[in-house]
Amino acid sequence: MTDTNDSIAYLNGEFLPLSQARISPMDRGFLFGDGIYEVIPSYHGKLVGFRPHIQRMQNGLSAIEIELPISEQEWRAICERLTQENGNANLGIYLQVSRGADNKRNHAYPIGITPTVFGFTFDIPAEPEANIETARTLKVVSGEDKRWQRCNIKSVALLGNVMHYQQGNASGKDEVLLYNSAGEVTEGAACNVYIVKNGTVFTPSLDYQKLPGITRYMLLDILGKYGDIPVEERIVTLEEAKIADEIWFSSSTKEVIPVVELDGVTVGDGRPGPVWLQAQTLFSQHKYDY
Repeated sequence: MTDTNDSIAYLNGEFLPLSQARISPMDRGFLFGDGIYEVIPSYHGKLVGFRPHIQRMQNGLSAIEIELPISEQEWRAICERLTQENGNANLGIYLQVSRGADNKRNHAYPIGITPTVFGFTFDIPAEPEANIETARTLKVVSGEDKRWQRCNIKSVALLGNVMHYQQGNASGKDEVLLYNSAGEVTEGAACNVYIVKNGTVFTPSLDYQKLPGITRYMLLDILGKYGDIPVEERIVTLEEAKIADEIWFSSSTKEVIPVVELDGVTVGDGRPGPVWLQAQTLFSQHKYDY
């Protein structure tokens, strides 16, 4: 396992030890959370979902009006260099672009400053296997979603997510299944959500309350192309989740992970379900296609 402090990072065109990377305290990412980030998994040098991750980053930068002339090919070169410099192990590649440093603190977007571009790697577990006996599972609690109304933007301003995640952590659980004031499931603190009932997968439709997860996009695409599992994108209620046969969370570093307990009540038989097994099997087979 790599000591993150001794790893090689990327900062504004330079590769250097992470311990030597420095930004200005006037950087707007530090002062305002004014920036966009991505996390791309890499297993032994093979990137997962690189193209849709970079497209989402570009969409996020456009949404907050940060202009950054870095092409997809240049991003790929940065990511590949980071994995090589850090041993081509099982790595998460963190990329962040902030608006940059100004000489004063002002809420309005400043004109003429250069964005700060930062990247580093961190160790992630080995590739998840489609195996009911060895699969990692989650125990979660539910909680009302109190974050801002632009969760579709992958902003570095994650305090709302952090507070919700801490809610689960303080309860001795792994994550939080969030729902809005209408009792509709939104997502987890750091994951998208799915339920399974009578063999059909249901996942909340995307809107401003949910991040358009790249693993979510890939999973639904893979299931549509290669599987025979019925999938519906629609409103999913907390009450439906409570009586689901299976619940899954997904994220880039977790892939598709079964939930075996919600609010202290066992989900299904308390083990990863058969529909999850089919879905993770297909995802494992095709995740490098993106």
